[in-house]
Amino acid sequence: MRNSKEQLIHMVNQIVENNQHGGPEKAAAATSVHMKKFWARSMKEDIIEYLKTDGSDLSDTAKLAVGML
Repeated sequence: MRNSKEQLIHMVNQIVENNQHGGPEKAAAATSVHMKKFWARSMKEDIIEYLKTDGSDLSDTAKLAVGML
């Protein structure tokens, strides 16, 4: 079962918030590493597709993180 788009958006934005120490670049890198390690391929594919087609509900740092995948 795929996660809903809203769940993925919420999760990536929340991961970014939990990694704010060190500024946006470090937060994006830490978030990207987390997604690479712990997210299923389908989750990563869905959030990448969302960034490509819209991305408006992702924070700027979350957009950077997804772009690193």
